[in-house]
Amino acid sequence: MSACPFSLSKLHGPQGLTDEDRSYTGSRYVDVKAALFENPYQKVWGADGNEPFPVYIATIGQAYQGFLPGGSPDRLHTASARTVDSRADLRWGEDRKGFRRILHPNGICLFGQWEIREDNPYSGYFKKGSRGLIIARFSPNTKTRRGEPKSLSLVGKIYPTTDENHPDPLVPANFFTQQDFGNERTRYLNDAEMRNAPNTTSFRRGLEALILIRQLFVFRSVDKVQDMRQLHEIAELGKPENEPTEAPEFMQLKMTQGQLRIEGGDDLDFRDEIYAHIFDRGDPLPRRTLRFDIFTSNRGRTKGFSAFKRVIVENWQKIGEISFDHCVASYNGDHIIHFHHPNWRDDRNDPATTVRVDGKRVDR
Repeated sequence: MSACPFSLSKLHGPQGLTDEDRSYTGSRYVDVKAALFENPYQKVWGADGNEPFPVYIATIGQAYQGFLPGGSPDRLHTASARTVDSRADLRWGEDRKGFRRILHPNGICLFGQWEIREDNPYSGYFKKGSRGLIIARFSPNTKTRRGEPKSLSLVGKIYPTTDENHPDPLVPANFFTQQDFGNERTRYLNDAEMRNAPNTTSFRRGLEALILIRQLFVFRSVDKVQDMRQLHEIAELGKPENEPTEAPEFMQLKMTQGQLRIEGGDDLDFRDEIYAHIFDRGDPLPRRTLRFDIFTSNRGRTKGFSAFKRVIVENWQKIGEISFDHCVASYNGDHIIHFHHPNWRDDRNDPATTVRVDGKRVDR
């Protein structure tokens, strides 16, 4: 584990909204990308003498800090509300060290292009022919090694341009996809199926199920539905105002068939596996492309309840592809980059049905 500028066991930075969040009006892709490359954990991946990647621990204590009334502020509730209310892409903080994530603290950022190639009934950047730049973060919930059960997540922000040097700030569309909240054993990242509405098998987490239960409770209190993230931001990106929103209910991301499979033992770190899809060890130049297929569907149903839930989706249609041609694991990728949770709507296609308005939950 490499040295870090603060204790790995302590949280730091502003978990709640700040003036930096409130003043956000968009960002330039090139600036966000540059920020994430400022302080890589390994200057050249796989080079001799590199320090191992740091491992930040997500703990039960952190998830419950401030849980009891009358004590310290409820950090997880504060952080969850901020992810919904703030659209900021970078959160530097006054000390320029950002903030420590309570959930999914270890990640690797990827850069590339979102492209929709097939006809479909959806709007905005789901429409056939849509192409935009994307910045994504790939992360597990707690563990980082291949042999450990974990829930892998791919979250992203899509910019409505293909020009990396677009001169004006833009507001990207954010999305969240994840494996079963209760963990899966996926030996190769190639086999992970990440959805905006994952299953929940809480008993697989053992004692860490306490983190999951707390997480689901807080998410529900902040934004009504705790285990699904809607896709209306993508469906409204670049859409003319006079056109109706048509967002799919479900989206799934999975590595394209034929993508290189990275060999290694149980101690292989997921960041090494991602790097190996794009780079050769010790070579500073990217050599390959990491591709994910985009699937959508409007046909699904749920069985069970929040801690033991199955989301059964039918009629998946492949409509496009995400292609990543660069990546970096960095301090800023774990502490500065911010991904906004799309606000829940009772009708995903109608912004008037948003259940959280001006920082408060509104039950309609």
